[in-house]
Amino acid sequence: MDDTTRSRIEGLVASSPIFVFMKGSKLMPQCGFSNNVVQILHSLGVSFETFDVLSDMEIRQGIKEFSNWPTIPQVYVKGEFIGGSDILIEMYNAGELREKLEIALAS
Repeated sequence: MDDTTRSRIEGLVASSPIFVFMKGSKLMPQCGFSNNVVQILHSLGVSFETFDVLSDMEIRQGIKEFSNWPTIPQVYVKGEFIGGSDILIEMYNAGELREKLEIALAS
């Protein structure tokens, strides 16, 4: 990944306490996994921003290298990579996600 793409990704991640790289937007997810993440975050009542990786191939490939994670969506909380759809579902079902987000958003 080139420095420009890395800087763009870092800027996006830093632009919101909760940031999601996904297919589509939070208003119109373009895949089931992205939709799962959006629904979980909406159910927790948290504000979050998204980036549609389908609109930018450099970001789409770069984010996988940036996080060392091969799939999308990818969720970041306060700049920290949390995981994708499966991990968020597990954390949500265990009650861990709400707690992690409350702590992150309070600080």
